[in-house]
Amino acid sequence: MSNYRINPPISSSRYFHLIRLRNKTLSYLKDYIDPKKKNILLDFGCGDMPYKELISPMVNFYLGVDLKINPIADHHIDFNSKTTLPDEHADIILSNQVLEHVDSPESYLQEAHRLLKKDGFILLSTHGYWFYHPTPFDYWRWTSAGLRKTIEKEGFEIVRFEGIMGLTASGLQLTQDGLIHKMPGFLRPVFSFIMQRLIFLFDKVHSQEQRNKDASLYILIARKI
Repeated sequence: MSNYRINPPISSSRYFHLIRLRNKTLSYLKDYIDPKKKNILLDFGCGDMPYKELISPMVNFYLGVDLKINPIADHHIDFNSKTTLPDEHADIILSNQVLEHVDSPESYLQEAHRLLKKDGFILLSTHGYWFYHPTPFDYWRWTSAGLRKTIEKEGFEIVRFEGIMGLTASGLQLTQDGLIHKMPGFLRPVFSFIMQRLIFLFDKVHSQEQRNKDASLYILIARKI
């Protein structure tokens, strides 16, 4: 079966979002993983581990951590985000579209900080503007300044921060999501295809500096301090 998060169909209503997120995630990891070290990567809130097949060759050990309702996770946690793993266990933590779903972002980030080795880093992505999508819950959205403050408050230094899908493109994405379920099923792929191409074009209206302030998705690298 094709991995939807890695290779979404061109008719997907998330096509632009998923392609950009995949490319940025892999690019960041390639830039910050030291291939000379034996790296342990902890996928914290791993879901179905969509990027594992691409990331595993970059690291020595890939550990998926998630709620007990996820049978494929290597290590299970409760809703408080606390693990039984030892202090300073991981070189890298991957937090891909997780922070908006946790009961307490502060507790989640504190546990990530505890689990990271000295000078280890977290690669985190989460939402600015986005529709409600509980898996199993959906609690939080951030402004760029609010996300920075949330991360830095828990003992991290942000070393790279980017917005993906600027304000105009985000508006088109939300318009698509507001209309698509009111359409007959056979029209949805066609509508998605058209809207995703418009999103791609209108995202070019904004500079990267503007996206870093206003976006539907933020991705960052932060180092434990």
